[in-house]
Amino acid sequence: MATGARICLGQIGAPHGVRGEVRLHSFTSDPQAVAGYGPFETEDGRVVAIEALRPAKDHFVATLAGIRDRNAAAKLINAKLFVPRERLPNINEADEFYHADLIGLCAVNPAGEKLGSVIAIHNFGAGDLIEVQLDTENKTELIAFNEVNVPSVDIDAGRIVIQPPPKLRA
Repeated sequence: MATGARICLGQIGAPHGVRGEVRLHSFTSDPQAVAGYGPFETEDGRVVAIEALRPAKDHFVATLAGIRDRNAAAKLINAKLFVPRERLPNINEADEFYHADLIGLCAVNPAGEKLGSVIAIHNFGAGDLIEVQLDTENKTELIAFNEVNVPSVDIDAGRIVIQPPPKLRA
């Protein structure tokens, strides 16, 4: 990934209470570790620092520097929290990678025929999904990101092998 790239590690949700706390959704492999990567930058350039973090049911409750009331917290709803790529640890495992590294990879079938390009990674609660922009149609396809559907990821070669669903097999 290019120098200067930013990686999204979390997203602020709704305010929590009246003292400026917010719900925080972590996108790190160890969710509580998100606090150690700050300060963060939002898409619009604001700097956000986490002062305190505590677990809640399906998110964290965070106290942010300079945010002391519900109105200030409400201005941050849905703000994504980015850090420079250089701040993240290197990946040493062959089967580990940052989701951001998958964006733009060429998606091929097991025979090596190009199907499209990876445009996003999603998780709606039941596991990761890879969104592929198809070359043959003006649409995208969501594919479950698991060893059966995605038997190989080769970031250095710039490609990901997917076992396409039956409707894409020709």
